[in-house]
Amino acid sequence: MKIKDIINVLESVAPPALQESYDNAGLLTGNREEKCTGILCTLDSTESVIEEAIAQKCNLVIAHHPVIFRGLKRITGKNYVERTIIKAIKHDIAIYAIHTNLDNILTGVNGKMADRLGLINRQILLPKNAVLKKLYTFVPQSHAEKLRQALWDAGAGYIGNYSECSFNTEGTGTFKGGANTTPFVGEKDKLHYEKEMKIEVIFPGWLQSRIIPALISAHPYEEPAFDIIALDNQHAGVGSGLTGSLPEPMEEKAFLNLIKQKFDLQVIRHTPLTGRPIQKVSLCGGSGSFLIPNVLGANSDIYITADIKYHEFFDADGKIVLADIGHFESEQFTIELLYDILVEKFPTFAVLKTAVNTNPLVYFA
Repeated sequence: MKIKDIINVLESVAPPALQESYDNAGLLTGNREEKCTGILCTLDSTESVIEEAIAQKCNLVIAHHPVIFRGLKRITGKNYVERTIIKAIKHDIAIYAIHTNLDNILTGVNGKMADRLGLINRQILLPKNAVLKKLYTFVPQSHAEKLRQALWDAGAGYIGNYSECSFNTEGTGTFKGGANTTPFVGEKDKLHYEKEMKIEVIFPGWLQSRIIPALISAHPYEEPAFDIIALDNQHAGVGSGLTGSLPEPMEEKAFLNLIKQKFDLQVIRHTPLTGRPIQKVSLCGGSGSFLIPNVLGANSDIYITADIKYHEFFDADGKIVLADIGHFESEQFTIELLYDILVEKFPTFAVLKTAVNTNPLVYFA
């Protein structure tokens, strides 16, 4: 098994195209073509984690946070980032980060948080737009069904919870093959009229490298005609944050105690309680204060996230409880998420969860 085989699995779950523009997810050190000796899953790549990988004979560290986030002009070991990179390279340890692309899928970081709280009826809080594309193609009516199926098998045709979606229009196509052609229908050097079907399907942009080969393989023409256009539509299945519901309403303090229990918290920073029961819950792992306006628009009863600044707490305005549970604390179960994804695909391979607590904060009680 090569490192690229593990990366391919991760990127099929959380495509790199879904990371935010400021992010630096992907392979940060190492060679994709190297044989993988073992995988260590972690939230952060630190010197201690790299030392653990060396001791466990794992030459691939899968981390949520990219240890290289901003540009490095020198690598001299003056801080933990540079020391971590030096140690990883010196010991042939590959570091792969799967960050905001894992945040931005419904079953990712936020989905794992929702699992802990038992939320149902889950939806993306702020869906991404401009990630969908539309394909138009033209095919003889006799081959339309085969081509549609090939496109669906490649991942096209999903709209929300509906699959195998397409629009089909009958029409007449014309073409004249040149001297070096072998037309599927008609004769070379002679204008031909063919009853064709125009097929339209929507697909996520990151699947284009699969969609086009599937089209070409299933299409009977030597030169299939097709158009691809970018759409500004939102993709309901990807984006920031998550909103769900508790099966039954809970009293506010009881729900805060549930959060403390499920996330093993010593403290929760929160705004004053509203006196209303909690049922609709919004959450976002990591720094999620940018979503407060969306949470208020969703009429949620509580918003669970991290890194809320002093003045941002005022935005609750008595309408909602804002609960800051800590950055590490909100994302800690991402390690388990990564482990589960990889073990399901590689059940007999060495996949480990770090034993290093990388939380940089401690609480004095």
